[in-house]
Amino acid sequence: MARARTRQRQLTKPPGSLGRLEALSVQLAGIYGTERPQTGDKRVTVAAGDHGVVAQGVTAYPQTVTAQMVLNFLQGGAAVSVMARHVGVGLSIVDVGVATPLSSHPGLRVVAVGRSTGDITVGPAMTRAQAQRCLEEGAALALEVAQEGTGLVGTGDMGIGNTTPSSAIAACMTGAPPERTTGRGTGRTPEELGHKIAVVRRALEVNRPDPADALDVLAKVGGFEIGLLAGVILGTASARRAVVLDGFIAGAAALIACGLCPQARGYLIASHRSVERGHRVILRRLGLRPVLDLGLRLGEGTGAVLAMGVIEAAAACLSEMATFAEAGVTDRPAQSQEARP
Repeated sequence: MARARTRQRQLTKPPGSLGRLEALSVQLAGIYGTERPQTGDKRVTVAAGDHGVVAQGVTAYPQTVTAQMVLNFLQGGAAVSVMARHVGVGLSIVDVGVATPLSSHPGLRVVAVGRSTGDITVGPAMTRAQAQRCLEEGAALALEVAQEGTGLVGTGDMGIGNTTPSSAIAACMTGAPPERTTGRGTGRTPEELGHKIAVVRRALEVNRPDPADALDVLAKVGGFEIGLLAGVILGTASARRAVVLDGFIAGAAALIACGLCPQARGYLIASHRSVERGHRVILRRLGLRPVLDLGLRLGEGTGAVLAMGVIEAAAACLSEMATFAEAGVTDRPAQSQEARP
């Protein structure tokens, strides 16, 4: 990263003129271990799972929509499918715990840790063993993708009701009250939002997850797809690849991953700032500055797909731009550069 910063100062541009792209490129240099980073292929893992807490009326959509949307991903009709197709991003669709049985499909990877989590207002979402398996399956998937030459790995999700466990994770891991971590999700009215906040508070009171034990938090108030994404983050970081987080659900997974391994934080790039209020709490806790702010709140990995082109450009500028010496362009005097605030 030090060599990358030195190279940035020598490129044919005023220092700092590429703004955030310069900081991103230096981070990528550290991730890949070279001052001329190459991002390689791009892929987003879309993990799908259902949640027992939907029984508490926290969402307007029926649980069957999770399975229907997985089929939509496979058929190429979802927003993330369209975006990925247009910008050359591969998709890995994973059934981690969809309640409705899905037919076999060559594009669907089935892990099936369970068939929907438990209702977190009456007990834990899953067993500790199931939580660990989610992490292990996600890490194994990430390592496979890395071995195939993928350098940018995005995290996407699908799960009706999954903003509720994500709000609980955010509240537990950051210490923020449920009022600050719980948002409207699929479009709750003020009264419905108040009910959802009460559900999150009840889940925390019933399960008492230990914020010092991220696996305990995942098991008690998490989700199968959140656990798999946390594993993807850990596996990707261990392979020295960049993790491009999507929005709120991916942020909850990142809290779990960094709770288990704080060093994973350096491999994270926040693709965008979600409208979900809890996402801001997560970003502050992780110390991440989002690449984009487009008012998105869809999930699926859409933000990660959109940000990948910007991240690629950051790496390309650092790696491929000519230096003043190479281009025969006169640089500013060294004294002038040093005096720059």
